[in-house]
Amino acid sequence: MPFLHGFRRIIFEYQPLVDEILGALGIPDPEGQETPESPSCLAEDSSRFPVLSELLERETQSPFYQEGVSYSLLKVAELGLVRVAEILLQYGADLIFEDPVTYYTALHIAVLRNQPDMVELLVQRGADINRRDRIHESSPLDLASEEPERLPCLQRLLELGADVNAADKNGKTALLHALASSDGVQIHNTENIRLLLEGGADVKATTKDGDTVFTCIIFLLGETVGGDPEEVQMIHHFCFRVTQLLMAHGADPSECPAQESLTHICLKSFKLHFSLLRFLLESGASYNCSLHGPSCWSGFHIIFERLCSHLSSSEDDSFSADLLQKAETVLELMVASAQTVKLPSNFEVNFSSCRFQGEKIKALFHSLKQLERSPQALKHLCRVYIRQHLKPWPVDMKVKALPLPDRLKWYLLIDHTHACSEGI
Repeated sequence: MPFLHGFRRIIFEYQPLVDEILGALGIPDPEGQETPESPSCLAEDSSRFPVLSELLERETQSPFYQEGVSYSLLKVAELGLVRVAEILLQYGADLIFEDPVTYYTALHIAVLRNQPDMVELLVQRGADINRRDRIHESSPLDLASEEPERLPCLQRLLELGADVNAADKNGKTALLHALASSDGVQIHNTENIRLLLEGGADVKATTKDGDTVFTCIIFLLGETVGGDPEEVQMIHHFCFRVTQLLMAHGADPSECPAQESLTHICLKSFKLHFSLLRFLLESGASYNCSLHGPSCWSGFHIIFERLCSHLSSSEDDSFSADLLQKAETVLELMVASAQTVKLPSNFEVNFSSCRFQGEKIKALFHSLKQLERSPQALKHLCRVYIRQHLKPWPVDMKVKALPLPDRLKWYLLIDHTHACSEGI
């Protein structure tokens, strides 16, 4: 087996030379060495460099010299010993030499250990900045994107010209790696994602399995159901911030298929994800399928369907009031996105399933129908016009800064949190 063969070669063939090299640097135990940050680490002591050079000169003709010096480069790359790495490269260390167990090169290892100066040295000396390992198909940029602690390496790789949109055989880019590695609780790759987007990462990237930039967010939102309140809050904050970044760079949250559409998911669970849904709608996200229109799926249909479903099983007044208020706000946000209200051609609601608050749901429905049939009121046209001209989103602070009465600001903001609406 190649794996075992490679491992045996370290132990029986070139490990003694590796031990000598590391010993000359004051690192006698390769598995238990202290890090360069430790005051007792003497590996970068320049007085040791002549000893190292003398050792390498003496061993140049040894049978396993090339493997020994190259494997030593992996070790010093892990520790970030730049000056030592320069000496090893000068004496023939191979940049494409792979660890026989992980198959990572020195560049991969430098990224994993967050050693940006080492990353720069290796790339400048000829290491392939976009090289993928043979096991996981990960590039150095992929690895740098997966942990917030590796942000310095991510930045350095982008500065050095790493291909931000390079994909593995499954179509997974560094941006998709950063998203998939985030759990919203312990791992927050927000800054990694921001840096990749600012570096030109494609928000339309899709894997062969159909994963998009919103797949991770949709998954995390699903994890919040019944979760620990503190963790749920952290996940919501992460999802909100990342969605802001993605949409600021042109990502479309309303594309098909519906199960991979963030807007569709938020509409279906508008009570749980109200803040995120509000942001989506206020940021110009389509409340219908952005590819096929309302014939595919429609926000109006979904909101009324969920209203009837929730209010058919609960007669709790506080629950109903909160649900109706949120539904009304969402409907009004959709209405306020255009001067002309256009409902789906087959827009009908089965009120027989609404055991509670049926009359209020009917009133909402009929007010929408009336808006579609009648000429738009001047106040509606003005609201749409003002909101459109205050873009880019969000417009909250811009509206609050306008020299207008509070009641008019409330109308422009579509804010139902402190007062009841007079209707859509």
